[in-house]
Amino acid sequence: MTSPHRPLSSQPPALPATTRTAHPPFQGLLDWQHVVQWLKEDGLLSADEARRTVARFSQADSAQNPLVRLASINLLDVNGQPLGLDDLTAYMARRAGIDHVRIDPLKADIGRIQDVMSAAYAGRYGVLPLYVQPQEMVIATSEPYATDWVAEVERQVKRPVRLVMANPQELKRYIGEFYSLASSVMSAQKSSGSASGSSLASFEQLVELGKANRQLDANDQGVVRVVEWLWQYAFDQRASDIHLEPRREQGVIRFRIDGVLHTVYRMPMGVLNAMIARIKLLGRIDVVEKRRPQDGRIKTRNPRGEEVEMRLSTLPTAFGEKMVMRIFDPDSTIKALPALGFTSHDARRWESLIQKPHGIILVTGPTGSGKTTTLYSTLKRVATEQVNVSTVEDPIEMIEASFNQTQVQPQIDFSFADGLRALMRQDPDIIMVGEIRDLETAEMAVQAALTGHLVFSTLHTNDAPSAITRLMELGVPAYLLNATLLGVLAQRLVRTLCPACKQPDPDFDPQTLNDAIKPWNMGTQNHRFTPYRPVGCLQCRMSGYRGRVGLYELLTVDEAVREQITADLSLARLRKTAVQAGMRPLRLGGAHRIADGSTTLDEVLVSTPMPWM
Repeated sequence: MTSPHRPLSSQPPALPATTRTAHPPFQGLLDWQHVVQWLKEDGLLSADEARRTVARFSQADSAQNPLVRLASINLLDVNGQPLGLDDLTAYMARRAGIDHVRIDPLKADIGRIQDVMSAAYAGRYGVLPLYVQPQEMVIATSEPYATDWVAEVERQVKRPVRLVMANPQELKRYIGEFYSLASSVMSAQKSSGSASGSSLASFEQLVELGKANRQLDANDQGVVRVVEWLWQYAFDQRASDIHLEPRREQGVIRFRIDGVLHTVYRMPMGVLNAMIARIKLLGRIDVVEKRRPQDGRIKTRNPRGEEVEMRLSTLPTAFGEKMVMRIFDPDSTIKALPALGFTSHDARRWESLIQKPHGIILVTGPTGSGKTTTLYSTLKRVATEQVNVSTVEDPIEMIEASFNQTQVQPQIDFSFADGLRALMRQDPDIIMVGEIRDLETAEMAVQAALTGHLVFSTLHTNDAPSAITRLMELGVPAYLLNATLLGVLAQRLVRTLCPACKQPDPDFDPQTLNDAIKPWNMGTQNHRFTPYRPVGCLQCRMSGYRGRVGLYELLTVDEAVREQITADLSLARLRKTAVQAGMRPLRLGGAHRIADGSTTLDEVLVSTPMPWM
């Protein structure tokens, strides 16, 4: 039977090079006595430590994997450093002459593993197919010398098998989870039936089929298991967004990790529709309605047992209903200022701004630049029991107990301006308006600031000075901005280099960096200038990057800046004055991150606007 799934990519991810060592042939299952002897022979274990290890164990056999067993007793190498399970796994890979991998569920061909071998066969031999390619098949094992099964599998799949060494505990976990997922998808596909599984002629037919099958599909146990798998893997992989996207013949699941989308799984359209219906039920969204966009939210728990909130959004597309789940993990949504990426220079100036008793503070940047995280983190910092912090948002990104949060509802004519007008009668001290979109909202924000409130809000502009011209274009008079505006923070997010594998970049040309930030100059002869380059390792999935950090441009409105905010405002003069008042442009902030080895020039150039004079 032909599988409906396709590989996630045409080639498996590059595997790290392994230093191979020639050793006498060995066949069969590993045992701890042989491993201890090999560690001593290869100079990783002292004779005394080997004797102590032997003394700790009885000679009786154990069903536990010998590498796991040895790692559990805090084995020390010749330098006195502990040999963990990953260290022992990597050592065995080198000794056996095969590659050591860390299993990445984002890259494994989960949809095709049942075509290679059954769950019972994989469990019996402790092996897991990872990548199925035309030229070879990559299979993970924790027993590199037990290869009796290889010839049988090669005959079955008609291609050579390449063995890789995996952590025994991870391997056992993923054998169970991958096969459980594959079985759940197959079960859900059968339950959905042929009516909802094939390519559809029109969007209207998809809607009607969804109405007819929604209850059966949404509550099927296979669908329930697939949805649970989806969430848990998203949390494991640090995803910020989950995309469920319908295509003509099959659905696609993608995760956004560190700002980049990764394809996770491909599945039949019937299963994807059932998953979306299931999530809509949990999010209290109308399952029948597929002709218009809808919003909702779900609370669940991550693998650590912590509560995580997800915001749901659906959208009708040519091939069906698309859903995006934005994940709001409290650990990543609310942070201390240093964790956000503020330099000491900007952190001091931002702290000074947010302690003001009244005025307007704006945060600007494109969608996905971290504005919500900055605002929530700031509000959390100022929301003491002595003040009333109230927000008007569209939508409420994350429920926070320290704030009084209000949802804008355009369908009942409750806009940002209406919400802000109502908040003014609620005795607030600090107000956050999700976004200033029109003159009415801007005027209400100004009035709130004039009457003694501290107002936070966002705008969509390329840099901090442009926010002032944007407000004037909306119709806010210059004299009111002079009286109320305290500062503007522009920001971007850049990926940070993986600390486990980044390496100094000897080919980096300092003049290239100076050219990118003209008319500023980094003074690259300084000894602190240490640029690094991405390499790629198991921890960062061979991308070379892990995590993101903010770049900031903070304009504070002092007397010199106020003199520039007039009806005939010159943006060039305003920028020059702001720099003299202490503002560091976004790209200059990025240059400092390059200099301290946090990120790369390519990341900064892509994420920040062109420098200005």
